[in-house]
Amino acid sequence: MENIIEVKDLTKKYGDFTAVDAISFTVQRGETFGILGPNGAGKTTTLEMIEGLKSITSGEVLVDGHDVHKDPRLVKSLIGVQLQSSSFFDGLNLKELVETFGALYSRTVDGMKLLKDVQLDEKWKSQVKELSGGQKQRLSIAVALVNDPKIIFLDEPTTGLDPQARRNLWDLVNAIKLQGKTVVLTTHYMEEAEILCDRIAIMDHAKIITMDSPINLLKQSGVGSQVEFHVDHHVDEDRFKNLPGVQHVVVEDHGVRLTTNDPQRVLTSLFQLEQSAGFKIFDMQLHQATLEDVFLKLTGRTLRE
Repeated sequence: MENIIEVKDLTKKYGDFTAVDAISFTVQRGETFGILGPNGAGKTTTLEMIEGLKSITSGEVLVDGHDVHKDPRLVKSLIGVQLQSSSFFDGLNLKELVETFGALYSRTVDGMKLLKDVQLDEKWKSQVKELSGGQKQRLSIAVALVNDPKIIFLDEPTTGLDPQARRNLWDLVNAIKLQGKTVVLTTHYMEEAEILCDRIAIMDHAKIITMDSPINLLKQSGVGSQVEFHVDHHVDEDRFKNLPGVQHVVVEDHGVRLTTNDPQRVLTSLFQLEQSAGFKIFDMQLHQATLEDVFLKLTGRTLRE
C-alpha cells in the first residue's frame, strides 16, 4: 500500500532533554495507525511535529509527499487535528461553531451534516458548556473534519470518558476510516489500540520499541495466554506439561495454571486428558494475552507506571 506519512529519524530536544529520539515509521493510506505508550513517552510531541504544530529538531516528515518543515501551511490544509483539550467560541451553538471553523478554511460546510456524522445533530442548538465529556470530544472531531482532510489526528481521544462514551467514540473512528480517511491516534488504553488500529507503534522513553499489527505483536512477543482451572483431586504436574501446546505449568493444591500460545489446542487436549485420567475440571477461566502483557515484557513495567 501507498504511504501517506513518512517519518525518518524524527527528533525533538529541549536543551539536554530528548522528548522524541530519532524515531522512524510510515503510515499507509487508509489505515488506522496507533502510537501506544504511557504518559511522557513522546506520543503527543510526535503528533505535533507531524502536524506542523511543533518545530522539528532534526529528521524529516513527509505528509502526502509534502515536507512538513518546508511547507507546513500546505500540510495543515490536508489534515484534521483533534487535540487533547480544545477551546471554542462562547455564545455560538454547535451548528454555528462548526460552520465558523469551516469559514476559517474558506469553506462553506454543512454544519448539520457534520454534526449528524458525529451523532450531535440533535444537540445543534446547544452550546459547548452544555455538552458531556464524550459529546465535547465528538464535537472536536467534527471540527477536525471541516476541511475534509485526508488524515485525521486524534490525541488520546477517549481520556476521561466513561466506558459507554468511549465505545461511542470508537464507532465514530471506525466510521471515519470507512470514508477512506487515514486515522492516526495516540492512546494509553491497550484495549482501544487493539480494537481500532491496523498497526501499532509502542513508544516508551522517547523511542519506538516495536511496531506491527496487534495480532503480530502478540504472536511475536511470545507472551502466552493463561488457562486456569481447578481439579477435584491431585493430578501429577507432568500430565499437564506433556499436553500439546503447553509452555509452562503451575500447580498449587488443586489449582492449575497453564501458559500457552495455542489455547484452543490446549483446551482440546485438556478435555481429552480429563476423560482418560479420571479427574474433573471446574472453575475454568481463559485469560488471553493482551498488549498490556506485550508492553510489560518489552519494558519491564506496566503501561500506567
